[in-house]
Amino acid sequence: FKFIEDFMDNVVIKDIPECAENEYKEVAWGIVRPGEKFKPIWINRPKVGDHDVSFELKFCGICHSDVHLGLNHLGGSIYPIVPGHELAGIVTEVGPKVTKVKVGDKVGVGCIIDSCLDCDYCKDGDEQYCAKGGNTHTYNSFKTYGHVGGNPETQNFGGYSGSNTVHEHFIVKIPESIPLEKAGPLMCAGITMYDPLRHWGATKEGSKMSIGIIGIGGLGTMGIKISKALGHKIYAISTSANKAEMAKEKGADEFVCSTDPASMAQHASSCDLIINTVSSAHEVSTYLGLLKTNGTIVQLGLVPEPHKLVQLPLIFGRKKVAGSVIGGIKPTEECLEFCAKHNILPDVQHVEANQIDWVWEQLLTTNKDGIRYVIDVEKSKANKSFVPA
Repeated sequence: FKFIEDFMDNVVIKDIPECAENEYKEVAWGIVRPGEKFKPIWINRPKVGDHDVSFELKFCGICHSDVHLGLNHLGGSIYPIVPGHELAGIVTEVGPKVTKVKVGDKVGVGCIIDSCLDCDYCKDGDEQYCAKGGNTHTYNSFKTYGHVGGNPETQNFGGYSGSNTVHEHFIVKIPESIPLEKAGPLMCAGITMYDPLRHWGATKEGSKMSIGIIGIGGLGTMGIKISKALGHKIYAISTSANKAEMAKEKGADEFVCSTDPASMAQHASSCDLIINTVSSAHEVSTYLGLLKTNGTIVQLGLVPEPHKLVQLPLIFGRKKVAGSVIGGIKPTEECLEFCAKHNILPDVQHVEANQIDWVWEQLLTTNKDGIRYVIDVEKSKANKSFVPA
């Protein structure tokens, strides 16, 4: 992991304490110290409280942002770190006041495990924008609002593990028609694409838009599938002309190669809305010419480097550059129902926990076209050479 050296001075080290009375031990796979590789470790999970749901993890997707946080690309990562915010499993226990799900249900957890639940944004279903200090991320975070049980002084750990216990508000029931082995990425990639489409009007009945998707990887292909199912004209946009065939197989109507001036000129002023999934350094101004007047480009990638943005194209086209991050619980439920209705599923490759380092290298380098990597937790636990002693 060659990038870690630049960031090692800006980390938080918080060792895992002994298991408290209101916790239980669980197997996990994490990075104990910056620069190390993944290893099997024991973590502590909360026991079930009144409003809690405990579930056995069957699968957990591996997201590109896991790499950013695990390698401290954004600074402030907490070690030991157990990533994973694309959790899918089966309910094993519920608290006495839980009404949302029951034992045996298929459930998922995405990027949020807590928020204040009291501010205007939380009440409106936008928990990701919680006004009282932000949402509590599923991992690499501390227990903030009191809805996460266990030792209040310990950090939160993600889905590269055997089970979890979460407040019912942040549990999402997975529709029966969605296979559990493909459900995890919908909790992140699915809602990350669906929420900006929802916010900028693309999910409204009768809406007909021209929508650009920049970046034809695991996130972008989900955006193509969802946007196409909504009935819009889709422009797939990539730096590589080699992505054209794959993009059209996923549902794109047009392909734009952003490194080809002729292709960019041919598709100038084509898009009402562009969703940019690129998570590496780039210039957003490259794509402004593809927007129609009044068009909006929405940035999704966790890119810490600044953009050089000339404002003249914005002024003379009344164009907008915006951002969006994941989605709240109600929109996530809406997203899963939509994907179930239209049979929209991610293209996944299953791996075991002993392959996580390899997967991260793929995400940092080649990033196989359209693939979302998913950990098979049961198979990983069965590999006795890669579980904690």
